[in-house]
Amino acid sequence: MIEPTIGIIGGSGLYDIEGLEEKEWRQVRTPWGLPSDSMLFGRLAGARCVFLPRHGRGHPLSPTHLNYRANIDALKRSGVTDVLSLSAVGSLREDLSPGHFVIVDQFIDRSFAREKSFFGEGLVAHVSMAHPVCSRLGDALEKAAQAIGLTATRGGTYLVMEGPQFSTKAESELYRSWGCSVIGMTNMPEAKLAREAELCYATVAMVTDYDCWHPEHDHVTVEAVVKVLLENADRARRLVGTLAAELGKPRSLCRAGCDRALDNAIITAAHMRDPALVEKLDAVAGRVLK
Repeated sequence: MIEPTIGIIGGSGLYDIEGLEEKEWRQVRTPWGLPSDSMLFGRLAGARCVFLPRHGRGHPLSPTHLNYRANIDALKRSGVTDVLSLSAVGSLREDLSPGHFVIVDQFIDRSFAREKSFFGEGLVAHVSMAHPVCSRLGDALEKAAQAIGLTATRGGTYLVMEGPQFSTKAESELYRSWGCSVIGMTNMPEAKLAREAELCYATVAMVTDYDCWHPEHDHVTVEAVVKVLLENADRARRLVGTLAAELGKPRSLCRAGCDRALDNAIITAAHMRDPALVEKLDAVAGRVLK
């Protein structure tokens, strides 16, 4: 049986969770550099938890300049088994109004200036991303959202743009024509790297406003967006608190197979693998490389 450790990636306000015990900030070093910030270790409802400020405390890092590989490696190196990613997004659908949460099940990756894999020259691997989110975690999130009366939609496609600028109206309309639900800048390559690291991963996209396709978009004020952000942070804290008690229970292997994603992914023959890259992958892929 596995004793889970829950990793939570999100904004700074998320860590002021009532009931979080044994709190300790620690800096975790990785072969890929430093993660966005030190990480907060603790226990919530008996479950081991690790919190990572995605943009660093005080938000000094843009989505393009996040060290996604270091962030995921640091979580895996710290014993995390299940990753909950909380992200502020814009809505591409009328029915997903500000304050709405979406338990995402698909992504379209339009980022282009980021390192997207732990693997590469000297050690090649191809993991499946057909179903990029752990269905087991999605079920748990849906159940927890219902338990606290949270307005949440199960299923939806998250369009990941590069940024840091927001979309043009033409782009926004294009993404709507593709059937996307929400738009943001941070969950890729985060989800891809989590899959390579054999971590169960799920995203809760928290709508702050409508993207620029919406006729009322230009009338949205900064104050209104900040108000929704703060309200979303409060809802997210309640969601995490409810989820921890369920996810923290001992379990067997993930039924979705996330924790075995590398079983048939590595292509490079053992005698051709770059020893330096093998060493860097000790936490991410040590299970299959030993």
